[in-house]
Amino acid sequence: MVTMWTNIFQRKMRLKRLHIRYYPPGIILDYEKGGQLRTRSIDLLDLSPQTDVNDLLMEIRRAEPLVTESRTEQVKVLIQRLQDKLSQPDQRKFCLFKVLQAHILPLTNVAFNKSGSSFITGSYDRTCKVWDTALGEELHTLEGHRNVVYVITFNNPYGDKIATGSFDKTCKLWSAETGKCFYTFRGHTAEIVCLSFNPQSTLVATGSMDTTAKLWNVESGEEVSTLAGHSAEIISLSFNTVGNVLVTGSFDHTVILWDMPSGRRKHTLIGHKGEISSVQFNWDCSLIVTASLDRSCKVWDAESGQCLSTLTGHDDEVLDVCFNYTGQLIATASADGTSRVFNAHTYQCVCKLEGHEGEISKVCFNPQGTCVLTASADRTARVWCVSSGSCLLVLEGHTDEIFTCAFNYEGDTIITGSKDNTCRIWR
Repeated sequence: MVTMWTNIFQRKMRLKRLHIRYYPPGIILDYEKGGQLRTRSIDLLDLSPQTDVNDLLMEIRRAEPLVTESRTEQVKVLIQRLQDKLSQPDQRKFCLFKVLQAHILPLTNVAFNKSGSSFITGSYDRTCKVWDTALGEELHTLEGHRNVVYVITFNNPYGDKIATGSFDKTCKLWSAETGKCFYTFRGHTAEIVCLSFNPQSTLVATGSMDTTAKLWNVESGEEVSTLAGHSAEIISLSFNTVGNVLVTGSFDHTVILWDMPSGRRKHTLIGHKGEISSVQFNWDCSLIVTASLDRSCKVWDAESGQCLSTLTGHDDEVLDVCFNYTGQLIATASADGTSRVFNAHTYQCVCKLEGHEGEISKVCFNPQGTCVLTASADRTARVWCVSSGSCLLVLEGHTDEIFTCAFNYEGDTIITGSKDNTCRIWR
């Protein structure tokens, strides 16, 4: 009976191609169903150089009917390539490559496309600029906003579109290749301060100081829905990696989970005693982490909405928080000038990153999860070793606060953006 159902399944769904995803480790399956090409992934978040490949293959075969006996050897080779990548020593020494006199007013944000071939900068000068990473040269200036361009993002992994959110209460959708503006999304009644594409790149979500989030159709430019439920400004939002849930964090001290694309409220996460500064899902969509001006972070079960743990230790407001790619670690950034790394499952503090002389407003992991990058008001960014908590590198040279920083997908290039109107490429 099992064999019969497997044969029927395989006739309906035909595997076309297997390819690799390094961060987080996984194998992507392109398959045909009903004449349409579709994609799904086998996430290998617990893969390590010590993992027994044959045992893992058996698990994959049991769970994934598309991986037939004839494909087993191919999958084995891909797993071994992932293990080789994980085994490579991470000893990068970042040096200043280029200083870009990017804008005539301070920068607000920077972001890479998926490949890292280009990046974008937003500024108080009302523009967003697109840059070639390898050359450090400007490709396009995206003009049209009438106030600060505060938030910017690519529609990764595709990277062919850019969304910009402004204090002028609008969001604009642009071609990353030509710089042409496709649509201007109008409807918010106050500043837009956070935005995100869903993973399918069919929707843009915007969060505003008007207490609402809105969903916009990327193809038509039409508003899909308004998410009303917060009683104060929405300051952070994030889609899960499936794209069926959006989480919003507000100055009303709460976080709301919204069902996509219906826009219905699933859960309200209550527990913080101060404004929310940052919210994020982990990769497998099981957890949400929130940062608050109440000096704590909280870890929540994404399905039930229950608080699993409160991460404490900071002496001042927590301004940013993030998971590493595999969702096993959490990093925090605080106005107390320190960053902390926590185990996302035991909730224990792994290390405390001390050395900055001003507040830390931004924190992120490298794709490998071995390093943390922090941006500070002390005019420096720092690269830290996760396993030891030691500072590996101080990125110096900016003449004013560093507001924003980012690693590229390979983890071999860093961008820093500052109040001094410049951004710097380090590699």
